[in-house]
Formats: sequence, C-alpha cells, structure tokens
Amino acid sequence: MAEELIRMDNINKFYGRVHALRDVSLRVMRGEVVGLLGDNGAGKSTLIKVLSGAVPVTSGEIFVKGRKIEMHSTTDAISNGIETIYQDSALVPQLSIARNLFLGREPLKAPRILNRMDHDAMNAVARDLLKKVGITKEIPPNTPIGSLSGGERQAVAIARAMHFDSDLIILDEPTNNLGVAETKGVLDFVREARDTGHSCIFIAHNIHHVFQVVSRIIVMRRGQIVADDIDPKKTTIEEVERIITGEDLLEAVKV
Repeated sequence: MAEELIRMDNINKFYGRVHALRDVSLRVMRGEVVGLLGDNGAGKSTLIKVLSGAVPVTSGEIFVKGRKIEMHSTTDAISNGIETIYQDSALVPQLSIARNLFLGREPLKAPRILNRMDHDAMNAVARDLLKKVGITKEIPPNTPIGSLSGGERQAVAIARAMHFDSDLIILDEPTNNLGVAETKGVLDFVREARDTGHSCIFIAHNIHHVFQVVSRIIVMRRGQIVADDIDPKKTTIEEVERIITGEDLLEAVKV
C-alpha cells in the first residue's frame, strides 16, 4: 500500500471577508502525480500557496509523512521536502544555470568558515542535471538563465527540485506559453520525477496536458474540492470539463 506523503485537513483561508478556501482536505501519496484542476478563482493557487508556505493558513492542519507541520514560510516547505515551480519560476536571470540550481544552498569550499562557494562542484552537478532533464545540446553551466528559452528555464527549475530530493514537486502552470517541443520536455520531466519516486501536484489550464501525465485528478470549484478521485484512464476530458464548470450539477438537477 502506498505511503501517505501529504495530508491537508479542513483548510480554510480568508482574505478579509473573502472565504478563498472552504474546509479543503487533500491527500497525496508517495510517487503519485495528482492533477489539480479548476476554473479561474476556484482556489487552486491559494491552496498551493498555503502548502508551499507562501501564505499563512487561517485554520486547518498540514501533515508531511504523518507529522504535523507549521508552515510559516517557503523555507519551512522546502525544509520538509516541498518544492514549488511556478510558471515564472523564481530564477535569477543575471545568474548562471549553476548558481540558480543552488540558489541559497550553494556548496562551500573547505575551510567553510571562509564562506567561499565551490563553483567547480556546482558546475559539475549542473552539467549532469541538464542531461538528466533532457537538455541534449551543450549549454555551459555558467550560461546566464536570461539567455535560455522558456522550456529550458523550466527544466532548470525542475532539475533543482529533483537534485535536492524534494518529496513533493508542485508545478503551477508549467506548460503555459511554451512551444510544442518545450511542452513535451516539461511533460517528460514530470514522468521522470514520478518514475524516480517523487510525488507531484500538476496544475494546468490545459486539461489535455494533465491527462497525459497524472494518475489522479482533483477538481476545485469556489474554494472547495468537488471531486478528488477522478481516474484519467476511466473518464473523459469532456466529463472532467463538466465537473470544472459545474455543468454536472445542472444536468443532475434536470434529471
């Protein structure tokens, strides 16, 4: 039986009088790729910001590997094995690929008291990771991030999460505004993460992309989870779209 990695119980989030999340409970198992879907304003981004430590929860509990966690910052999430990759991933354009891979976690040369970064070690790891995430052309690890394509930047962000052995990788709209080849690369990265034992939460407006890589689909609507056990192998895109828009409720009323 798969091990439970993440559990969120009765999560509520208020922004003033706006009730953005309403008693949301969520489970993610180890090695599972979950698709999180919903229309604009459904609460997906707020839920992910809570889980990634970007915004504080109003009420509710978060558990990682069965242990209750207090998420006060993104540092808390990272220290508990949760890495979030946004569409505009937090990469510094002026810094190199290698520096971005280790941003804030740079290895130091001995003696460490001198606080000198080990650039040779970072460059060696960067070369290896770029190959693992499918970048076949030779890109020097000292290349500035700003000179890479959108897909290559996403590859660096995903490689960073995989290198630091994150248990859960959250991908927020990773294929938005990418070309066909770059989108294929991102989807391949998700499969690679899954195959190496990482769990993923995949958020995308393009439902076709979600169906290609996830094992389970969760749908949110108006700050609530309205379906959390949709098997993409046993349902259709059209059926999921009706749940997202609420057409399934209208059809039930007509019947």
